[in-house]
Amino acid sequence: MTGLMVCAAALLLASAFGVVRATRGGRLRPRPRDGAVRLSAVELGAELGGRATLVQFSTAFCRPCRATRRLLAEIAGTMPGTAHVEIDAEDRLELVKRLGILRTPTVLVLDRAGRIVGRASGQPRRTEVMAAIGEATGATAASP
Repeated sequence: MTGLMVCAAALLLASAFGVVRATRGGRLRPRPRDGAVRLSAVELGAELGGRATLVQFSTAFCRPCRATRRLLAEIAGTMPGTAHVEIDAEDRLELVKRLGILRTPTVLVLDRAGRIVGRASGQPRRTEVMAAIGEATGATAASP
């Protein structure tokens, strides 16, 4: 009987964790410590967008990374001044550690100066990416 209770408790906790992760995954939101981080074109290995840059951290075995790549490339292709940069997390471990990337895909939205204005762990939603680009543009316009 004790084994059955332990099994039921483990299933309940795992289910609760799954629900929380599913509801929070892919949501773009700024982290307070990200505001002080500035990424350069040299660190990214690509030029920053004139308006915003979508930085995607991926790995070879990550299935949601493919869908995220398509989404971000499409958005960057339709929004002038927006660039999409994909970084292989396994090849850039020092940057992954510095930025606190814990899972792939992780998407960072940068303003034109390279400051992080939004972060999503998991596959982001189109509307949230578009809103974050709007924030990046507003954040850049408000910066001295």
